Amino acid sequence: MANQTLDSKNPKFQENKGIKMGIWVFTFVVFTLVALMGKLPKPDEAPFFTKALPAVNAIINFSCFLTLIASFIMVKRKNVVMHMRLNTFAMILSVIFLLCYVLYHLTNHEVKYLGDMKGVYYFILATHILLSGLSLPFILLSYYKAFIGNIEGHKKTVKFAYPVWLYVAITGPIVYIMLSPYYG
Repeated sequence: MANQTLDSKNPKFQENKGIKMGIWVFTFVVFTLVALMGKLPKPDEAPFFTKALPAVNAIINFSCFLTLIASFIMVKRKNVVMHMRLNTFAMILSVIFLLCYVLYHLTNHEVKYLGDMKGVYYFILATHILLSGLSLPFILLSYYKAFIGNIEGHKKTVKFAYPVWLYVAITGPIVYIMLSPYYG
């Protein structure tokens, strides 16, 4: 599939409206879950293993950042197969991140930033959260378009999704580093 070109008359490359709708429904479910997590009751004592999840998530985010950079380098070198593999790995990392993020926030109380750089911290945190939510459907759509061979559609979507995903992937570890002194 890597060397095939888009042929809009070829049914193999037709986008499935059900899959596209599924991407938007998945995005809505994730938004809703994340919004509700803060309102759900937390256990008095979080499971011990969940205490390590913020650090794990920072490592996953940074690994995703490096993977996305490597993916970009591979596509520029015209190594499409490695580009596809790296993007798939970045997607897997993101799924693992999301699962760990949900598990942590369902079982642990919110940690407050108590440092002197509140403006910087809250700006980075707010843009990280906002852009992660806004970019999610576009990341999924760009991956889907590449998967079905709609390379032109993939390129158009990636122009927005890629730099935002990079920003989200690097600001996650920055938020963790700034917040890490305040974890229990």
